[in-house]
Amino acid sequence: MATYIMLTRLSPDAITEPDSIKELGRRVIDKLNAECPEANWLSSYATLGPYDYLDLFEAPDNETAAKVAVIVRSFGHATTEIWPATPWERFLEVVSAASDEG
Repeated sequence: MATYIMLTRLSPDAITEPDSIKELGRRVIDKLNAECPEANWLSSYATLGPYDYLDLFEAPDNETAAKVAVIVRSFGHATTEIWPATPWERFLEVVSAASDEG
């Protein structure tokens, strides 16, 4: 499966109380588990930058990764970016193969 990075930014009105973060997170996870079980969550981080969260997950293809982003957005409180990620070792193999072809 491919690895993806998802960056999420909450809208300013998404969280009215600190405890509502937990509830929103539970609802998102429940919907992802129900509607996108083929996605495998690797880890999640809160960030102190232009994005509120960084999530790492695996998915079998780009369409599934896009479905994950749409599900997160469906709650109406977030914007997302999805980036495919290549493990460093695999990236070096691709670079080496490209060098050999040139």
